Amino acid sequence: MKAYSVDLRQKVIDAHNQQAGSQRQLAKRFRVSLSFVQNLLKRYRSDGTVEPRAHGGGQSAKLSPESSCCAYHPGGGG
Repeated sequence: MKAYSVDLRQKVIDAHNQQAGSQRQLAKRFRVSLSFVQNLLKRYRSDGTVEPRAHGGGQSAKLSPESSCCAYHPGGGG
């Protein structure tokens, strides 16, 4: 899933700082989840930033690039 834009994140923070509603109301207004608003506010308070965290990466490849294109297939034609 793609991260929300920094612009949207800043709008949520600004609305919260202006006391434009509860966290639940802000989530509804900006069409994001309540947990996103809660986590964003927690991150903003602790780190002072609204930037998304770096992606942690995925699983490493199970096959090396050399073996993936030329793998032996028993019973295959060829």
